[in-house]
Amino acid sequence: MPRPEKQLTPDASPRDWFGHELRTWRKKRGPLTHAELGTNVQVSGSLIEKIEKGTATCSKDLAERLDEVLQTGGVLTRAWGMVFGQTEKARPETESAPPRRAEVPVQVHEGRILGRGSTTPPSGSPASVDRRAFLATSGLAAIAPIDLVHLVTPAAPREIPTQIRPREIRQVKSLADVIHRQDNEYGGGGAVRELARGAIMWGAFLLPVPCPEPLRPELLASVARLGIVVGASQFDAYAHDDARVSFRLAAECAEEAGEWHLRAKTYSFMARQEIWIGDPDTGLTHAEKGLVRSDRLTATERAMLHTARARAFGKMHDVANTLRAVGEADAAFEHSDPVQDPPWMAYYDYAQHHGDTAHALFDLAVHADHDPGQAARRFEIAVKGHGNAFARSRAISETKLASLVMAKGDDPRHAVVLGHRALDDVGKLTSCRAAEDLRELARFAGRHRSLPEASDLRERIAATVQA
Repeated sequence: MPRPEKQLTPDASPRDWFGHELRTWRKKRGPLTHAELGTNVQVSGSLIEKIEKGTATCSKDLAERLDEVLQTGGVLTRAWGMVFGQTEKARPETESAPPRRAEVPVQVHEGRILGRGSTTPPSGSPASVDRRAFLATSGLAAIAPIDLVHLVTPAAPREIPTQIRPREIRQVKSLADVIHRQDNEYGGGGAVRELARGAIMWGAFLLPVPCPEPLRPELLASVARLGIVVGASQFDAYAHDDARVSFRLAAECAEEAGEWHLRAKTYSFMARQEIWIGDPDTGLTHAEKGLVRSDRLTATERAMLHTARARAFGKMHDVANTLRAVGEADAAFEHSDPVQDPPWMAYYDYAQHHGDTAHALFDLAVHADHDPGQAARRFEIAVKGHGNAFARSRAISETKLASLVMAKGDDPRHAVVLGHRALDDVGKLTSCRAAEDLRELARFAGRHRSLPEASDLRERIAATVQA
């Protein structure tokens, strides 16, 4: 039986009034649970509950999304300035605003690759490790891969080999390749999500199986690669806790295998996920951890990680550091040589680099009044360069370009044309990230209510996202 919700006191403070207003609308539109509303606006249910109680800050972007989902007519957005805008700096949409880690040295775990410390698993049963407690730990190497198995596997027994052979390693690699292709073409939802879930279970089950010593590094590397692609797919489907576990499993396996390239790729995705869900400070820390011993990385990998830094600074609306990080990413990419890159870095080509850096510049253009032309040109290169194998990347770049033109350009009709092109691609996907970008485009189109074409675009977006 659910516990009764805390009685609110709207007269106690402006925050308490805002929280009471949010609860009133949540009850009116469903009623929705905290978790259900959080899912609809891409934050945790606990954050919604804390905002209602007046113990957490609501960002302006979140207020806008709440207004859209709850159909308040803009009540929360208008109230936001009076409640939070004058007295508090904008914060990430997390339960608390951590101190800026960019201002202090990054603490890196000693052991595995860094220091070659002991890899002996901690004592105790893996069953004693709670998933949420694990996600809250600050060090990735606090738990060894063998102890992570239960986090991604069910209690029911599965048929597993009695010893690892090259065949099992080949199977893990093949699974990773299939999921990578399917995820890029269709997004992380639907059948792709089910395939990814089963694959990571299988890969995790192989870790404690007896393995000849010469094969152990290759097994760890193959599971790390699988964890990366599965985590990326789960991230795209907004299964964020699952994605974090998969990424951390990948990081642990990469560390133990001594695989610097896989380690860099894992930290890049971890950074992108945290930036996407509203915690650019943590994302920046992940990106900078990935750049540890950058001399061991290829130029393409360095460009990828500097791009993640740029996107973090962009979300912070830090113009100088964003432009500096974009410049560092460009400088690294100029020396990119596909021959030197691992096979899984083939995706990071000219189109991907320009699309990723454009995202950082987009935030400056929309939120910091920076020249939108730089972001627009990079998005155009990305859209032209992405083929059907990377339909999701193309659709996301198309959508962001349409949003940029709609928000900062002088021709909203051109933005409408771009938006419909994006919808042609997004309609074939099962991507929560692509859907969220469409919602953002709809909000920008809402500024042009007198334009019939913009209203038509918003209606098509609503139908596509609902579907």
